[in-house]
Amino acid sequence: MAQATREYGEWPLKRLMTEVVGSGHKSADDMSRTQAREAFQRILGDEPDHTTLGAFWLANRWKRNTPEELGAYVDVMSEESVETATPEADPVDCGANYDGKGRSAILGVGAGVVAAAAGTPVVVHSGDRVPTQKQDAYKHVLDELGVRTEIEPSESADMVDEVGFGYYYQPEFNPGIDALFERRDNMGVRTFVNTVETLANPANASVHLGSFYHLAFAKKMVRTLAQSETSSVERALFFQGMEGYDDVRPGETIVAEWPVTGEESDDEDIADFEIRTGEYGMDIESEDLQVDDVAEESAAITEAVLAGEREDGFADAVALNAALRIYAREDADSIQDGLEQAREAIADGSAAATLDELRTF
Repeated sequence: MAQATREYGEWPLKRLMTEVVGSGHKSADDMSRTQAREAFQRILGDEPDHTTLGAFWLANRWKRNTPEELGAYVDVMSEESVETATPEADPVDCGANYDGKGRSAILGVGAGVVAAAAGTPVVVHSGDRVPTQKQDAYKHVLDELGVRTEIEPSESADMVDEVGFGYYYQPEFNPGIDALFERRDNMGVRTFVNTVETLANPANASVHLGSFYHLAFAKKMVRTLAQSETSSVERALFFQGMEGYDDVRPGETIVAEWPVTGEESDDEDIADFEIRTGEYGMDIESEDLQVDDVAEESAAITEAVLAGEREDGFADAVALNAALRIYAREDADSIQDGLEQAREAIADGSAAATLDELRTF
């Protein structure tokens, strides 16, 4: 039986370009939630002409998406592409930039395993060489460590419950976004898809940890979560990450936390504060965390740190990043308390044991 052609609303992308978003970054109008929803439904349905799609993506980049538009995109992605698998544990959802890192070590695997060993379950998710950078991400470090990555969402949820650390693979849990790979690659620049895929939250976690380049963008991400009608996130922590990834950069780092009530927060319950990483034992420069082969060296660093064989800047960075995950889930009252938990999990062998369990899952 032939499949019926899907019917959309009144806003094909070409009309949105002509009447709403396509007149330039200063004069373009923002879309309504209805218009943004329909646009992304058409995109996931492979309905637009590819030239029009490229123009629409670029117009969105010029004018900059509002939290309402991004929230609508997240909702459509959740409804029409994401297959969730909810573990019994309520993990911290770590949504690093999918297009990866190319200069510095990826610390999130080590940090996540340490946090898990300390009692804070953690979920990470990524694709495989995602545009535009197509560099190393979570998957590639885990592959180097001998961890199974190309697994179905139900197995990922089991991994969380059995090990405390779980990996979700984008082609398996978010196939609609994965299907856009070639068109995104042909764009040559990031699109709003790079933003919303980090919020896919395949484990239905109530806590999200993410990264940003500027504080204004962190607040936009919080507002996006608030605007989304499908998001299960009730608490979020964003910090300035190295190469935009969810690895805190050395030095003075801005953290955005939500929700926070009282004088420290704004009228949207968003608070921001600065941490000086040197005060938490991470007394190094960003250059000290650079590597030549990101995936291979990140895996070797992770293994050595978790085994207690390194006590250098990488070990400090892994412990502090683990502390932020523990604090994000409110399993510690402060970052300092989380850091003490992280260091103990390394010292008593729990972190190394958790990595062993992850490899044998």
